[in-house]
Amino acid sequence: MIPDIISTADHKMTQAVEFSKEEFATIRTGRAHPAMFSKITADYYGTPTPIQQLAGFQVPEARTMMISPYDQSAMAAIERAIRDSDLGVNPSNDGHVIRIQLPVLTEERRKEYTKLARTKAEEGRIAIRNARRHAIDAVKKLEKDKEVGEDEVAKAEKKLDEVTKKYVDQIDELLKRKEAELLEV
Repeated sequence: MIPDIISTADHKMTQAVEFSKEEFATIRTGRAHPAMFSKITADYYGTPTPIQQLAGFQVPEARTMMISPYDQSAMAAIERAIRDSDLGVNPSNDGHVIRIQLPVLTEERRKEYTKLARTKAEEGRIAIRNARRHAIDAVKKLEKDKEVGEDEVAKAEKKLDEVTKKYVDQIDELLKRKEAELLEV
């Protein structure tokens, strides 16, 4: 029973780290990359659809993104969705592809994005700690129901602390890399 509880907590913590990776990918750095657009949806025939399902992405230069819609009729909707997003870019289209030129990040904007990255990292840490807390509650319930002894509970808590530390360290490493990426000029 205790190994199942620890395994479940481990799985939830892995999901929290993966979610944090995805969140970090959406934060704009000085370089163009398709993950910046992963949270943007366009109105496609009345249905909000992620633009990554509507178009192909290419990065010909470090700060240039080319978006090629699979359906040319979706071009205006994609362009509108990008313009209305919080990326702070102005797309232009030539009838076949949408080009986005990313402006150089100002020092103020870099600090703002760094703060956002720290917030997202803390959300990931909170999710990991919540998984740990739920697992410890489940183990203590087993002890209360007299299904396991105090020694097993102590071992389980120690193991959960080790697992928690491992995943929190992963998020800290992701944050460190993202901050370095953001502060790189």
